[in-house]
Amino acid sequence: MPFHDRRDAGRRLIERLRGFGTGDVVVLGATRGGIPVAYEVANALRAPLDVAVVRKLAVPFQPRLAFGAVGENGIRVIDDEMVLRTFISDQERARVEAEARDDLARSALRYRATHPPIPLNGATAIVVDDGVATGITARAACEVARSQGASRVVLAVPVGSPRAVRVLAGHVDNVVCLETPGLFHSIGQWYQDFEDVTDKMVIELLDRAAPFRGVSGATGYATPPVG
Repeated sequence: MPFHDRRDAGRRLIERLRGFGTGDVVVLGATRGGIPVAYEVANALRAPLDVAVVRKLAVPFQPRLAFGAVGENGIRVIDDEMVLRTFISDQERARVEAEARDDLARSALRYRATHPPIPLNGATAIVVDDGVATGITARAACEVARSQGASRVVLAVPVGSPRAVRVLAGHVDNVVCLETPGLFHSIGQWYQDFEDVTDKMVIELLDRAAPFRGVSGATGYATPPVG
């Protein structure tokens, strides 16, 4: 069943995630599209919200296809099969990666100016994205969480291709996915409203979630304002 928008998707994820909402938990939204979904999850679990800053590496002549992804802490994930299938040259690959890292660095500076990273040492990181097609960006986000010291990584997405979900299950401790349709063409087809998420929107949601920053496994706190 299609989701109305990312916030609706996040609210529908919540029931499958309540069992993970105890103890030392931090919710990480994969930038940028995962943040509105993650905000709803963090709000319901009364857990702190942070970002896993990642960028896909798009095939130059087919930008909807990704041959890899990069993330904070020098994380880099490459789909070697996709590189071979699309005949990407080493020069093209280096150029795309350099541009993606520049964009990632600019966004990270904007986010971290007012929202420093939440420590993940020993925590359960619930990494949330708006969906997985190839799964390469979600995998990079999960590796960001692991590189920051998370002892357990849970990937939560509203929808994903069956193949991507199976592959990702081998890289994280748990995968929660509401829908795995056999005919999967793109994430956007499963949303009625799939507007682009900007850095400004990301920062606004981090601001709203601020009451829980630094509080892990919290209960009984006031719900952050929603709008």
